[in-house]
Amino acid sequence: MTEITDDLPARLLHEEHAGWRAIVEGRGGEHYQRAMTRDALMVVEGAMLGRDEILAAFRSVPPWDAYELHEPAVIRLGDRAGIVVYRAVARRGDDTVNLRMSTTYLYDDGAWHVAAHQQTPA
Repeated sequence: MTEITDDLPARLLHEEHAGWRAIVEGRGGEHYQRAMTRDALMVVEGAMLGRDEILAAFRSVPPWDAYELHEPAVIRLGDRAGIVVYRAVARRGDDTVNLRMSTTYLYDDGAWHVAAHQQTPA
C-alpha cells in the first residue's frame, strides 16, 4: 500500500505528466478512462463535465503537439489525497494556450485517481 509521504509531490507530478503524455500521444481518453474516479468532474471555461462527457471530449478533439508545466505546487489533503496546481502551456499547430490548472487525486485500490480537474485561461 502506498501512503502519502515526502515523495507525494514527485508522485502526483508524475501522474499529471502521464496524463499529458497520453493526451499528446492521442491516448487521452484511454488514459483517463482508467485514471478517473467514477464520479470525476472537470471544470472548464463555461462548463462542468462529468466522466462520460470528459471521455467524449477526448474523442472529439485532436491531441496537443506539446505541453509544458510551470510553477507546480502540491497540496496535501489528508493521508490519501492531494491537489496538483500549476500553469500549463500547450501547443497544437500554430495555437498556443496558457492555462491555470488544478487536479485533485485520490489514492484508492492501489493507484492514484483523478477526482476533479479544473482549468482556466491564464
